[in-house]
Amino acid sequence: MPRQAIASPKAPKAIGPYSAALRAGQWLFVSGQVPLDPETGAMLEGDIAAQTRRVLQNIGALLEAGGVSFGQVARTTVYLADMNDFAAMNDVYRTFFSEPYPARSTVQAARLPRDARIEIDVIACADA
Repeated sequence: MPRQAIASPKAPKAIGPYSAALRAGQWLFVSGQVPLDPETGAMLEGDIAAQTRRVLQNIGALLEAGGVSFGQVARTTVYLADMNDFAAMNDVYRTFFSEPYPARSTVQAARLPRDARIEIDVIACADA
C-alpha cells in the first residue's frame, strides 16, 4: 500500500522525524497536534477552549489537505495536561464533529510537547 505524507500551510510543520499527516490507502492518520500557530510556530496562549479550537483548526487543515473532512473522522485521542479541563475541551470539540461522533479516548498526560495543555490526534477514512 503506497503511503503519502500530507502537510498544509494552514497547519504547523512537523517538528521531528514524522509526518504531520499520512495517507495510507483510504486512511488518513493525523499526528498529534498541539495549539501551535501555523504562521509563527508559537504556542497559542489562552484557556483550554482557545487551545482546543486552535488544535482542531490545525487538524481541519490537515484533513482538508488529505481530501477528507471532520465527518470522515473515525477515531480521536485527546491528551489533556489536566483532566479538570475536560468539560471546557468537550464544549469546543463538539462544535467540530457531528453524529455519529468518532470513537474517542481522552487521557491525562503528565506532560505534553512544548508544555501544551492539549494534544489531539485523529484517524479518518476517505470512504466514510
